[in-house]
Amino acid sequence: MKPVATLSRRRALQFFAGAPMLPLSTTFAGSFLLAGCGGGDDAMAAPVASYSGVSFSSMPAPALADADAMATTTVGSTMTVNYSDSSKVDFKLAYQPFFVTGDLVADGKGGKILAGGYVDINNKPIMDNTVAGKERQFFSDSPDGTSLLTVPGAKVAGVTGNTVFAVVQFEYTSSAQDGTTGMYGKLPSPIAVLTLDQNPTTGKLSLVKYHNVDTSGVNGLWITCGASLSPWGTHLSSEEYEPNAFASRASNFMDDFSKNLYGDAAEANPYNYGHLPEVTVNLDGTASIKKHYNLGRISHELVQVMPDNRTVFMGDDATNSGYFVFVADKEKDLSAGSLYVAKVGTGFSIVPGDAAAALTWIKLGSATSAEVRALVDGGIKPTDIMDVRSTDPVDATFKKVVSNGKTEWIKVRSGMEKAAAFLETHRYAAYVGASLGFTKMEGTTVNIKDKVAYSALQNIQASMVAGDKANVPGNGISVPKALVAGAVMALNLKGGQKDDKGAVISSEWMPVDTKALLAGEDIASDALGNTANPNKIANPDNLKFSEKMRTLFIGEDSGQHVNNFLWAYHIDTKVLSRIMSIPAGGESTGLHAVDELNGWTYIMSNFQHAGDWGSIHSVVKATLDPLIKANYKDKFGAAVGYLTCEPAQMKLSKA
Repeated sequence: MKPVATLSRRRALQFFAGAPMLPLSTTFAGSFLLAGCGGGDDAMAAPVASYSGVSFSSMPAPALADADAMATTTVGSTMTVNYSDSSKVDFKLAYQPFFVTGDLVADGKGGKILAGGYVDINNKPIMDNTVAGKERQFFSDSPDGTSLLTVPGAKVAGVTGNTVFAVVQFEYTSSAQDGTTGMYGKLPSPIAVLTLDQNPTTGKLSLVKYHNVDTSGVNGLWITCGASLSPWGTHLSSEEYEPNAFASRASNFMDDFSKNLYGDAAEANPYNYGHLPEVTVNLDGTASIKKHYNLGRISHELVQVMPDNRTVFMGDDATNSGYFVFVADKEKDLSAGSLYVAKVGTGFSIVPGDAAAALTWIKLGSATSAEVRALVDGGIKPTDIMDVRSTDPVDATFKKVVSNGKTEWIKVRSGMEKAAAFLETHRYAAYVGASLGFTKMEGTTVNIKDKVAYSALQNIQASMVAGDKANVPGNGISVPKALVAGAVMALNLKGGQKDDKGAVISSEWMPVDTKALLAGEDIASDALGNTANPNKIANPDNLKFSEKMRTLFIGEDSGQHVNNFLWAYHIDTKVLSRIMSIPAGGESTGLHAVDELNGWTYIMSNFQHAGDWGSIHSVVKATLDPLIKANYKDKFGAAVGYLTCEPAQMKLSKA
């Protein structure tokens, strides 16, 4: 007997009361719930209203009175879906992890694999032998950039619904299991493809297969931080804090990194790191990877490719960082193009509401990835490219610059301008007069409808503050007072721009100005220990914009909030809502807002290094440390997952 295709409101509520915490669907929720809002047991008819927008309630920051909430991922926000007939429905948000790093998960071959586990150049486990008798494979406590995507024609054993993939990278691990041996920057960053089974009815995602990407062909990966999904469906990774080729290998982790990767402390070449890796997922849930050597060797954080499939706006997470843009020669192909860096005009301000400062663009050069890599493979040395002095040589052929917070005097070798532009990008950009004065410029994203890009300044201090030793007078980036809590900047995008030589830049998506959109607020320490206003953003890092929700999502990397938060800022209503709290001492990472994937909408979110205590945690540490240790493998584990709703995943368009 065929089931009756109607359901009473009472029966519906009984059904949902027993349902698991699943993602939200406006088709499912709208057609299933909204029509029943009139009460009674009448069968529900399909609504005629269409989706018109969303809003988020703001959850309170967790307090020590509820220590459990401070020691885990806590979601207390409600997402309200609005419809064209003024009706609405509320859905309570929740968090669903795929795994905690250090878990054994399915490898798709009938076996298990360690989530977040480190491997060497031969894809063999890198072992942590710091505790005798408890030897184990290193695994990361710092998952970061995540991309959710589909591949047409994909087929993976074990998937019964829709085949969906998530590419997840792991930035670093904080320490070895002895708790005292620091491991930051000493291990090659793993990157994995998760095959997910998407339930066609509810949108729920379930992990079916975990696959480590073979990075041996790109010399391993270095400190992979934020990431984005390209318009053509590839995962654009990052290599943050490019190792200083002029510094001693011991001072920039190269010896330890090389030994763990190659088994030889001298093998790794600094010039192979600080680039932009791109991951292409295959039909079977495996993947290939390449590095683009021609987007500048900077502190790559999180890039944003514009809708033209050519223009790449880049985060540059460093002291004395800059706005960099790469314009590819061909659509959907980053292997060749031109690199530009901004010069900031007068009037730069971090005060929301102040006028924008104009941006003009200096062309650093044009190159293919292959020709830059050929220089590296050919054995080019830093002293072949430029002469760098730490004291004034009293020689007019040198230029004084500030690079990574330090004053240097530079002379570029004759004929080495291209090598300087693409392998010593920070130094060369400062050398040619660009505005290299930002501090920790993190995530970038784009609002396509309004043609506005957003850029996160995790903090505003040091090189950005007038009078600081790292500040460069006259470079356009100078504020009278530090704002450690940082800000989010908005940049208008236009075409027809010219570079410093008068040539038209072949892009309709070049930033032409910059102004503050949102800013944090430094405060004296409150009762909990916060040194930034807990009801405002602090130290913004991950940024992602949802076109359909008209919402800018902001993840924090804050040493000022006792718990870091994930925020939703509606561009039109100007409402800022706290939607998630990260375990105390942890960082909000892996942010990815997906408007539609097989009709469903997702907000991906991870966290890093829970219980990484600083001075602001003195009030809470004693209470929270044992709870976080119990929740996350003695603080060695961290979660990879996504925000869900009851009863099903977000779905912003009608079926």
